[in-house]
Amino acid sequence: MLTKLERASGLDRVGDRIQSGVFAVLRGQRVRDFLHGVWLGHPLHPALVQLPVGAWVSGAILDLLPGQRRAATVLVAVGTASAVPAALAGANDWASLSREQRRVGLVHAMANTVGMALYAGSLAARLSGRHNVGRLLGFSGLAAASSGAYLGGHLAYKQAAGVNQGVHELHRIEDGWHPIAEVATLPESTLLTRQVDDVPVVVFRDGDEITVMLERCAHQSGPLGEGRVTRVDGRTCVVCPWHGSTFMLNGGEVVRGPAGTDQQVLPTRVVSGVLQTRLP
Repeated sequence: MLTKLERASGLDRVGDRIQSGVFAVLRGQRVRDFLHGVWLGHPLHPALVQLPVGAWVSGAILDLLPGQRRAATVLVAVGTASAVPAALAGANDWASLSREQRRVGLVHAMANTVGMALYAGSLAARLSGRHNVGRLLGFSGLAAASSGAYLGGHLAYKQAAGVNQGVHELHRIEDGWHPIAEVATLPESTLLTRQVDDVPVVVFRDGDEITVMLERCAHQSGPLGEGRVTRVDGRTCVVCPWHGSTFMLNGGEVVRGPAGTDQQVLPTRVVSGVLQTRLP
């Protein structure tokens, strides 16, 4: 069923318009980077969803217990309010996904939007004294949000949306030190692509500092070896040619999204003039 959803090209017409709208609203790079979680070094959306989901589930439990109307109402209010920033961060991440991921993500967002609307109605009913209606709307909202969470799990675990796309390459590298190149042959300030056990890595020399990092971008596996070198806040960085994710070449820290995680850098050493690298 979900495979069919991934291939449902009919969703693209709506999805493309919403994507353009998201980019139009979130135009500032700093705003997008904040919502991607660049400052955190971790995607922000999955961290934010813990509060509304936790509050809503706790509220549903209290709705099943006697004498807990006020506490349940407070939890519904907290969950509904905190769902707004979580949805905003999610929309920002969604707009930078691949087309098949956006199709599933669109339905994921629709289910969560229905859940938010039902919980907003539940809160209004509770505040007006109609607690039975509020409970019914709350349980319905939880069902909708749970459906959205299921689709979110499919996005993360099956489609690898928002996860570091390069880390799995580490599992293909054997233990021990691997020769890369003779240091004397490495040009200054030039991105080079080399292989470690058939895994592509980027080699960059800046004076006496030499960086070896995984070549596939953490965001969507873009070829960093074909990227460009730039300076951000005085630090030398590489910019992915696909979506513009920017990483420090000395350390791999992400400085601009849409990537929300750092790029994996490998340890290096020089033995008899030969640059070597190994697993972290």
